[in-house]
Amino acid sequence: MSRFLSKLDPRRVQWGAFGSRVLRTKPVESMLESESSSKLARVLTTFDLVSLGVGSCVGTGMYVVSGLVAKEMAGPGVIVSFIIAAVASILSGVCYAEFGVRVPKTTGSAYTYSYVTVGECVAFFIGWNLILEYLIGTAAGASALSSMFDSLANHSISSFMISHVGTLNGLGKGEEAYPDILALIIAILVTVIVALGVKNSVGFNNALNIINLLVWVFMMIAGFFFVDSSNWDEGRFLPFGWSGVMQGAATCFYAFIGFDIIATTGEEAKSPNTSIPYAITASLITCLTAYVSVSVILTLMVPYNLIDADAPLMEMFSQHGFYSAKYVVALGSIAGLTVSLLGSLFPMPRVIYAMAGDGLLFRLNHQPGYWFIA
Repeated sequence: MSRFLSKLDPRRVQWGAFGSRVLRTKPVESMLESESSSKLARVLTTFDLVSLGVGSCVGTGMYVVSGLVAKEMAGPGVIVSFIIAAVASILSGVCYAEFGVRVPKTTGSAYTYSYVTVGECVAFFIGWNLILEYLIGTAAGASALSSMFDSLANHSISSFMISHVGTLNGLGKGEEAYPDILALIIAILVTVIVALGVKNSVGFNNALNIINLLVWVFMMIAGFFFVDSSNWDEGRFLPFGWSGVMQGAATCFYAFIGFDIIATTGEEAKSPNTSIPYAITASLITCLTAYVSVSVILTLMVPYNLIDADAPLMEMFSQHGFYSAKYVVALGSIAGLTVSLLGSLFPMPRVIYAMAGDGLLFRLNHQPGYWFIA
């Protein structure tokens, strides 16, 4: 019957072949068979994976999101917002952990998981969306670091760029926008670190996380001497009500995004079957602990309406006259934002590597002017 229909309507055969290719999945067995031919070195331990996950999340979440949500959305209720967001993130992380066990020893994260379960078409779009996400995250991280250095230099960098390079019309939302060459240099430097190899990248990541950890301990101890319980009085803990808490939770959820970097290291982890699930869970719990503890100290030290949304942790000590602590926190901010930038750049080549191996990257045809999917 099928042969008869094929002779009558050849277009049906073409659409059938197209549909089968779009919906075809990648067998897990093929990845297990190609394990011995992998060119990536298995050097990452569970500790390294936890450090990667924590570093990619904690930077912007701790130094930016906590103050922003506390001032504009939830007040001291930002603590509850982080807990709600953490529950949703842990559920998402459990899904990644499950895929990490069922599809181990592979790189590509959500791209590979969708290729195995849903099909090639969905995997194609998810892979390119991941690349776009990492590109935007890299640009945002480099820009945040550039702004941090400019703030520490009393805005002399931006003044120099505006006066000697010029401004960009139509950008800036009321402020003069300029070509951020410093952000470009920062992105290039971190790219070089990533290109030096996974061991060097992870070593750099671990060093920055240690600095971030020390600054976090300093903030907890030093901030304890300036707490004021009246900032949590009745009516001030939830000044925007539960609607503000839920709105804040939606924003806080993005502070946990980044743990998927762990899922891109399947071919470089020594024991991915156990390391990936443990690392995802441990990194999310560590991030939740950091976010909640920092939010507690911040909202007890400073009334929510007086929090500096741009640099909350740096300015909370300045409001109590402890100006030297500002520079200690600034060091932690630089370390945290740098490791977040590394977390955006680190998985990008691995997703590209996985897509290239599956033939889902564009390349030039033999005829000039034509592009097609390999």
